[in-house]
Amino acid sequence: MSTAARPAIPAGRTLVLGGARSGKSGWAEAEVARTVAARTAAGSGGQVTYLATAPDRPEDPEWAERVATHQARRPPAWRTVQTADLAAALRAAGAEEILLVDDLGNWLTRVADAAGAWEDRSALPGLRAAVTELVDAWGGTSATVVAVSNEVGSGVVPASHSGRLFRDEIGRLNSLLAAGAERVVLVVAGLPMWLRGRDGT
Repeated sequence: MSTAARPAIPAGRTLVLGGARSGKSGWAEAEVARTVAARTAAGSGGQVTYLATAPDRPEDPEWAERVATHQARRPPAWRTVQTADLAAALRAAGAEEILLVDDLGNWLTRVADAAGAWEDRSALPGLRAAVTELVDAWGGTSATVVAVSNEVGSGVVPASHSGRLFRDEIGRLNSLLAAGAERVVLVVAGLPMWLRGRDGT
């Protein structure tokens, strides 16, 4: 079935998983753009807000180049909000809005940084509380949400404590969000493998 022939994403939550350089972000952006086009043709439209979770890293030019590449491929009508407070954004969004979250791995890293969880296991409850708040907001939002996250369960066991913590906590977050999502898709080499729902069904 061609991309143009597929129905648009219906209202609800779509979780897009994928490994590094899997094409998950590009695939999610294309799905959102297709949905906007379909809704516009139907007379409904909808504002897209791109929730960028990555922090600024002015000392890292390669990172800045990656961010600029992401920004350049977004349609100019999309609004970009750089934030780590995803729960508030989900709660504030209206039913007519389309949110694209990219990505949850960066969000989790920022929350773990703020909690000091990388070095101090006693800070883990603070990290888990932030995850619970996000999951609750995900389940209660009336907006259409497409969220991109890292799939890290197929690799080797990380050698460092921080690497193992990230693997464990992103896996836990993905499972919780998937449980409340209408659609879950794994992107491999730019191709979607539907785990729940398919093209809005």
